[in-house]
Amino acid sequence: MTQGYYTGISALMAQQSGIDVTANNLSNADAVGFKGNGIEFQSLFENAVSSSSKGPVNSTIGVGVGLQATPTILKEGAINNTDSGTDLAINGEGWFGLQGQGQTMYTRNGIFNFDASRDLVNADGYYVLGTLASNFDANNVLTSKQTTTNLGAVGSQTSIKLPETLTYPAEPTTLVTFTGNLGQADTVQTMGATMVDAQGNKNALSLTFTKTVPQPATGLSWDVTAKASSPATVGGTPTIYDTQTGTMLFDTAGAQLSSTLGSINNNGTSVALDLGTGYIGITSNDTPVTSSSSANGLPQGDLAGYKINQNAEVMATFTNGRQVSMAKIGVFHFANDQGLNNINGTNFLQSANSGKPLFYQDANGNNINGSTVMTNTLESSNVDPTAGLTDLIIYQRAYDAAAKLITTGDQMIQKALQMHK
Repeated sequence: MTQGYYTGISALMAQQSGIDVTANNLSNADAVGFKGNGIEFQSLFENAVSSSSKGPVNSTIGVGVGLQATPTILKEGAINNTDSGTDLAINGEGWFGLQGQGQTMYTRNGIFNFDASRDLVNADGYYVLGTLASNFDANNVLTSKQTTTNLGAVGSQTSIKLPETLTYPAEPTTLVTFTGNLGQADTVQTMGATMVDAQGNKNALSLTFTKTVPQPATGLSWDVTAKASSPATVGGTPTIYDTQTGTMLFDTAGAQLSSTLGSINNNGTSVALDLGTGYIGITSNDTPVTSSSSANGLPQGDLAGYKINQNAEVMATFTNGRQVSMAKIGVFHFANDQGLNNINGTNFLQSANSGKPLFYQDANGNNINGSTVMTNTLESSNVDPTAGLTDLIIYQRAYDAAAKLITTGDQMIQKALQMHK
């Protein structure tokens, strides 16, 4: 009778634990990145029962049940789209790192944003960990225009703090390529292009073609004058930086044979002039006159904003169309994810069972995230509300049965005491 009484009490406590765990799962069914807990029960003790003192054991009598463990369910939740470019979800294994309250935490909740200090933080203000490119100077001018940032060592990961203003320095023009047809009529022809100087200014380059006098016995000859100047302004006079002259020879079919015009000075930068050769570049035949040009170089750009790509790179975008990697968000891994200590449903701490955080490495030994980071998305809770409600009903019925067992045991004890009297 006493054994049944205590068996009922242990069952009552075990089912109550099941109800508590399941209720907690259901209450976080809408929490981003939440990982639910499973429930594992165990028999407390068993007594062997045999038909005789020397015979074999025929059966056992259990004396209770207890909660053995509440392991974290690590399966991925569904991925949902959002409108925020700083909302992230990990497609695969791994955890985002957070620094806050004097400790490092790990989470699958990717609701991030830049705070007023331009730090990448989560909703609680904890700093998101990653590797900074450190590619700008004290004046917030880029010193490196890298398109990727390599992950540093696990222990070197730090908060991602980015400048509010940033300048992409100008790339001066070093080559201008011209194509087109001068025709064969004795008419002055012009071509033009825009060049960028070392100071980031956009300057003008003009080519003026006139028929050479006298013309060669065969073919055609054109004199060309190249002029580099500042842009023309209303009521102002452009600054002439350089003027170069040369001669171009063409065969009777209009193919270019030679050119003596090589380069020009663009406010301190030498610019090579590519006029082509043969039928590539500038020609002189009896087809319609055409002209076009292309130049390398890039004007200065100002910071337009930051965005995160699927490689977890924090990219700075500039008004000149360029993008530069400023940081890389780390995706941390563990030898035993089940060993992580859950502190509030979405944040976890490392433990002796989980092992230390680590990064995967590629064939060259470089640290990599090992999983794709999806932008404008969030991972939902992995709790199945339907299954949870079903389990809750089962635990509640088992709880009621355990309570009935205790009541029955109590009644049996009371009856025994009355009979003893």
